[in-house]
Amino acid sequence: MILLRFRRAAVLCLLLAASVLAGCATAPGADPRDPWESYNRRVTRFNEVLDDNVLQPVAKGYQTVFPRVVRTGVSNFFGNLADVWSTANNLLQLKPRETVESLARVGINSTVGLLGLVDVASKLNIERHREDFGQTLGHWGMGTGPYLVLPLLGPSTLRDTAALPVDWRGDLVNSADERIRGAFTALRLVDRRAAFLGAGNVLDAAALDKYTFIREAHLQRRRGNQSPSRPTAPEERYALPEAPALQAPAVSPPAGSSPSSSSTNSP
Repeated sequence: MILLRFRRAAVLCLLLAASVLAGCATAPGADPRDPWESYNRRVTRFNEVLDDNVLQPVAKGYQTVFPRVVRTGVSNFFGNLADVWSTANNLLQLKPRETVESLARVGINSTVGLLGLVDVASKLNIERHREDFGQTLGHWGMGTGPYLVLPLLGPSTLRDTAALPVDWRGDLVNSADERIRGAFTALRLVDRRAAFLGAGNVLDAAALDKYTFIREAHLQRRRGNQSPSRPTAPEERYALPEAPALQAPAVSPPAGSSPSSSSTNSP
């Protein structure tokens, strides 16, 4: 019943998002997985400007001022809060082992690990199983939908965007007191950006088109995170067409050669 209510809410958000984007024209010859590429590229440029002028300088200052042990504790703290929502989504996906291990991580790190500041569970080889409501919808058969870039939030898909309101409600940071909620949100954003300070240089050096590289990496990562235990809805319309296999032309033996001579030379 709870899953049904969540899914209905997500479908309503999905329809709302689709109506907003319905006016975006699809460029001729666009990737069928990315029909709103023109819009997505504009949002990507906006995010890059915001990152270059605000997020990246703040993240560099954060990394310079605070020692590694403090930054690790901050990352562990927010990772422990995320494990709570992962536990709920593993339960919604009917994954008993992942649910138990996620719950064990939260219990151990919240107590022995000093409210999550120390990741004791990882030292005990208890695996982390990150899940969100978008992956839960995918587990129960909802396709990803087209690729979508969100302002500030970055790469997503239509399904994951529709799931954001549910993920927001399940995020314990948003349940905190209003006086500290904003500080926690800002600190988590800076902490996440600081963890990827070197990634921009790698992308600039490795990718001819950074937008395409990020899109393919994101879609591949989300496919990899999807549980194989339940098939998802068919998504052939978002798959790239496969090129026909090339066959080597048959080579006629030179004039005057016999089949026996060619067979003796073959391995």
